[in-house]
Amino acid sequence: KLILKTMAKEWTLLLLCGLLGSGFSENPSWFKNISTSLFKSPGDILIGGLFPINKLTSDLSKRVKPDDLECNSVSTYGLSLALAMKFSLDEINSKENLLPGITLGFESYDTCMQPAVVMRPVLQLLTKESTEELDIACNYTDYKPRVIAIIGPNNSELVPVIGKLIGFFSMPLISYGATSDMFSDKETFPSFMRTVPSDRWQVVAMVQLLKKFEWNWVSVVGSDDEYGQKGQEQFSSMANEESICVAYQGLIPVYSDPEQAVKEILNRIVDAKVGVVVVFSLPKPARDFFIEVIKRNMTGVWVASTAWALSDDVATLPGINSIGTVLAFADITRPLHLFTPYIYELFTKMEEMQIPQQPDAEISPLDNPCPRCSYLSQANVSMVQIKLVQRSAFSVYTAIYCVAHALHNLLGCNATHCALNPRIDNVYPWQLLQSLQKVSVDLEGVNFKFDKEGNPNFGYDVMQWNFSDTTVQFDIIGFFYQNLKINKNNIKWHTKNGKVPLSTCSSDCGIGQVRRVKGFHSCCFDCIDCKEGTFLNSSDDIQCKSCPAGQWSTLRSTSCVYPIYTYLDWSNYESIGLILGGILVLASHVWVGALFFKHRGTPLVKTAGGPLSGLMLLSLAGTCLSLVLFLGQPGDIVCRLQEPLNAFFPTVALSVILTISIQIVCITEFPEKSSDHLENIRGRGSLFVILGCCGVQAGLCGWYAQEAPSLTQYVASLEVTYVKTFLRCPVEPMLNFGLMLGFNVLLALVSFMATFMALKPPGHYNLARDITISTLSYCVLWVMFIPIYTSLNDKDKSIAQVGVSLLSNIGLVVAYFFPKCQLLVKHPELNTDDHFRTFIEGVPPTPPEES
Repeated sequence: KLILKTMAKEWTLLLLCGLLGSGFSENPSWFKNISTSLFKSPGDILIGGLFPINKLTSDLSKRVKPDDLECNSVSTYGLSLALAMKFSLDEINSKENLLPGITLGFESYDTCMQPAVVMRPVLQLLTKESTEELDIACNYTDYKPRVIAIIGPNNSELVPVIGKLIGFFSMPLISYGATSDMFSDKETFPSFMRTVPSDRWQVVAMVQLLKKFEWNWVSVVGSDDEYGQKGQEQFSSMANEESICVAYQGLIPVYSDPEQAVKEILNRIVDAKVGVVVVFSLPKPARDFFIEVIKRNMTGVWVASTAWALSDDVATLPGINSIGTVLAFADITRPLHLFTPYIYELFTKMEEMQIPQQPDAEISPLDNPCPRCSYLSQANVSMVQIKLVQRSAFSVYTAIYCVAHALHNLLGCNATHCALNPRIDNVYPWQLLQSLQKVSVDLEGVNFKFDKEGNPNFGYDVMQWNFSDTTVQFDIIGFFYQNLKINKNNIKWHTKNGKVPLSTCSSDCGIGQVRRVKGFHSCCFDCIDCKEGTFLNSSDDIQCKSCPAGQWSTLRSTSCVYPIYTYLDWSNYESIGLILGGILVLASHVWVGALFFKHRGTPLVKTAGGPLSGLMLLSLAGTCLSLVLFLGQPGDIVCRLQEPLNAFFPTVALSVILTISIQIVCITEFPEKSSDHLENIRGRGSLFVILGCCGVQAGLCGWYAQEAPSLTQYVASLEVTYVKTFLRCPVEPMLNFGLMLGFNVLLALVSFMATFMALKPPGHYNLARDITISTLSYCVLWVMFIPIYTSLNDKDKSIAQVGVSLLSNIGLVVAYFFPKCQLLVKHPELNTDDHFRTFIEGVPPTPPEES
């Protein structure tokens, strides 16, 4: 047998055995009075016990009569627990202050872990006190059965068979190993209680363990009995609630050959590509399951339920260290320090006082559940030192002490005597049941009590199987009571890289991705990006949500935001370039203006328009200055002035050019009358033309300003489909905007048409040429601007408009003023009345003579 214990406990045990063997024992004095009767002991009050003392050796499939089943193979585990009951009662009887003057006796029977076997001892325990008769009555209130309570059974498979029957008598049935949650139903099992946690809590602990390591793709395998079926059902239900997908569920046969079924289960686990398997099974089916796992050389993470978590049957399998990582749950217990010395003393007495005899085949197994136990000796003490026995023994110990303390309260005991005497006073099981529901016991430094469903206030130790060459070491890595606490650093993962293994159907989606489930499991999914204008509100959402009005989101967003607006900031490279261009154009205006002012009154300046040329330069300068309205953060007032000013200032300059073009038309087309009317055209006529053109443009600008929305209204009316965008002043209505720019183009076009065919005056300055080129450049630039403008984004539209305005401005200056400036600087001798006579006096140009 595999002995699972720490080195410290080994040395402690050796020292203890040495002391016992050498006669220097410090055992309690009541050890001297230990009876060698293992399964029965008289007393004022009897307690029944149901233990798996033997293993089944009969073939159930061949059973045709209700005869005795053969259970001839001793289970050291079940026998050890039966001895734990004897130890507990002997210890209680030695305490004079717990039940003073009252002795507790017991009768222990074998269950063989079979429903067909357990019924006989249960019926025996229910027989009338001191008889072997079971009365049939309508009311069992005053019925006194042989025992006042029953300790057991050890597994969930037997409780449904006997629990309802015992509940009918309202006799306490306190199990030390049945964990199925169905027994918490007090309507069905009114007298059932237990000293081990319900599987409901075990399932909660398992689910929390899976979530702790982010495993959401698992299989669950159970033994095909009450324990495994209910555990599997509860786990699957709770896992589904916690978004953990059970890829496959399988049951291991208990009462038939499991080999073929186990092979099918493992095939399905492999097909599902599962890395974590929860095994909710009794020890024997678990052993059958892992025999096949070892044969296939399968590895993974195996989560063990309490039934086989510390089982020798599984832990001693050859090759068990090759299956991977085993994480197990075991009931939280406390060591019974006197139990091993007690067994040593008991077996010593048996070895000294009894002569081993051959078992008597005539004696019923009911009367002597273990005939071979007469051979027990000091050499057999090791059977109670196994870790599983040590843990389960505490559950038996607790159950019996709860009965003793409940009796203490029921009988009205104090430290010296009890108010009721069971020898003469009637004490019924149903009274004890009520007392048990209120009992609170302090054992080994831990307070124990039952809740309203008969469940204990105990949890689980979380353990890992660590493998060595010959043994399995069970190391505690955490614990659970209502919530799981675990130290991940203490876990040694049996994987190739030593890291936490993965067990997911699909990798987690990234930020801003929604899961689209494929197949039947919510854990298997494709990750779909949330598009622009939608967002993932919660990772549990099954679709992306649209952004609320006025907000927007980018691709794969988890929230929506109000848009951010940018503009042509003064520090932008584009803005700096436009400012430098504007300064250059303004510098040309200043230079031309200074030069013209210096030569004011000369024929050239008079021909260029005289004072009107100064007005023209001022308007062109105003155009440059108005372009600053396109830079910086826009506002309602700025947007009202931006386009009107940008259109109005060029109108002044172009209307001046138009007046000069009209003069050229008069001189060239009406030479006979030009000299008589030229002075009027240059004076009041020019003024009327300029005022008229400016008045029309002012009207168009006013109409535009009235019809155009404010910036606030424009922003409020925008359909937000962006997170960040360029904000420019609204250019609406486009018709009004086109009319303003079109009027200026029209003025330039009329001037161009008026001067294009004008004859060059021989020997005189050609003023028509300057107007033709300047207006042509203006028209070409703005006509080209129209298709370019419509194809640009908002930011580039603003840059293009400012750029074209500067180019058309400098075009007028270069084409109209620079030739005159060159003459003033390079050829001042030509600045004479004779050279400009055609335009000063209105003398028409003379056509060149034909040769």
